[in-house]
Amino acid sequence: MTTRQEILDWCDQTLQTDLFKDYAPNGLQVEGRNDVSKIITAVTASRAAIIYAAEQGADMLLVHHGMFWKSEPVTITGWKKERIATLLGHGINMAGYHLPLDAHPELGNNAQLAERMGWVREKQFGEQNLLNIGRLKTPQTLDELCADLRSRLGRAPTVVGSGERIISRIVWCTGGAQGFFQEAVEAGADAYITGEISEAQFHLANETGTAFIGAGHHATERYGIQALGEALACELGVETLFFDEQNPA
Repeated sequence: MTTRQEILDWCDQTLQTDLFKDYAPNGLQVEGRNDVSKIITAVTASRAAIIYAAEQGADMLLVHHGMFWKSEPVTITGWKKERIATLLGHGINMAGYHLPLDAHPELGNNAQLAERMGWVREKQFGEQNLLNIGRLKTPQTLDELCADLRSRLGRAPTVVGSGERIISRIVWCTGGAQGFFQEAVEAGADAYITGEISEAQFHLANETGTAFIGAGHHATERYGIQALGEALACELGVETLFFDEQNPA
């Protein structure tokens, strides 16, 4: 067993949260009991994740997507009230780490996705080092790369590009990073892999020849929070369990 503050201090130091300008608060968002022996990790602080944490007798829910975002209503009503009431009713701490967890060179979503896919990462670049550039260990056609993503992530990606095109050099950024596609094009990528696609990326992919792959926001961001939980278990001796949801987005 350890304390809430020891866990938060370790996460803040490890993820270097003070280096990031983020859309949401990083760290503790809802305060629960002081002592922590069991942590549930999840991509998002959804009602389902909170209920699971309560059923497991957890002392903390540790997530990538927390509850308080720019441009959201600030009132604690409706769905937000229900989530917070459940946390408070069971004394569960809820802490979230957004961009710092995306960018961490070892535990981050981008690093962990590359590890699971077997991609060779050369460097991080772009806004707050959120973009990653590298290559496939063995060049594949776009169809083969997408089949590999589908097999490993359990979700069929949305793809724009010729399936027969040979892909070697790639840029990737997990989650909702479709807005960085132009930077991937300028970096000379054969393909850009992220979580989501918007209308504009269809045209840019067709007109530049750089393939665009939307592999799922949730699907591409399952792994960083698991890695963070596993590192916490090793460093501080707390029990961690991962809660997953079948989120197609």
